[in-house]
Amino acid sequence: MNQIVNLLKEHRSVRKFEKRDVEDDKVNTIIEAAQWSATSSHYQAYTIIRVSDPEMRSSIARLAGGQKWIEECPLFLVFCANLKRSKKYWEEIDPLILSNAEMFITATVDTALAAQKAFIAAQSLGLGGVYIGGIRNDLSTLSEMLDIPELIYPVFGMCLGYPAEFPDQKPRLPKEVIFKEEHYSEQCDDDLIEAYNRSISAYYCERTAGKKDDTWSKHCGSSMMAKTREYLGNYLKARGLGLR
Repeated sequence: MNQIVNLLKEHRSVRKFEKRDVEDDKVNTIIEAAQWSATSSHYQAYTIIRVSDPEMRSSIARLAGGQKWIEECPLFLVFCANLKRSKKYWEEIDPLILSNAEMFITATVDTALAAQKAFIAAQSLGLGGVYIGGIRNDLSTLSEMLDIPELIYPVFGMCLGYPAEFPDQKPRLPKEVIFKEEHYSEQCDDDLIEAYNRSISAYYCERTAGKKDDTWSKHCGSSMMAKTREYLGNYLKARGLGLR
């Protein structure tokens, strides 16, 4: 197996970092790698904001639910879907098009693709990190803090730095649950997920010395119910995104 595939299969969330800066040349390499991600119709509908100010980092950590690694990581990036650039610079554009669901999905996917390439580039440079979806707890406040105008929204943050720990990888769903041939099917999924639930329970039990033994089904269900973020629809509409 080649080095790139090995790197891709080594993903883990790192939340503890060495107290050393990420060199400027590595930051530039990470951003340049993100820019060479796939992008729908060459739109490049995203913006990456580096946040270094300690007070702002602290505020973001609080609104993200107390995720202290936002304050502690050497490099913190916020990945934003951006359709404002489209409205400003694209010739013959009908601004109403930018408020439809297709453009919202396109910009969000562009942003996610760029972020994934940035993360992989960081890994290849000896860094580790974690995505921060918790910034969506209060995007109105975050948008004010970062001076983000309409037609742009923060999708997630990313903490990066030199790892001070290498946590165990969480087992993934069986390939047969994810990968189907020719058509969608749930054949055998029940048995596979039942076995997977047992493996995840064992993982949590070992990692927490018996303090947690949730299954995958229980963990994901509880997490989803705790993070409904019902305000997001109105927030996005108010910013001209995803209206139609």
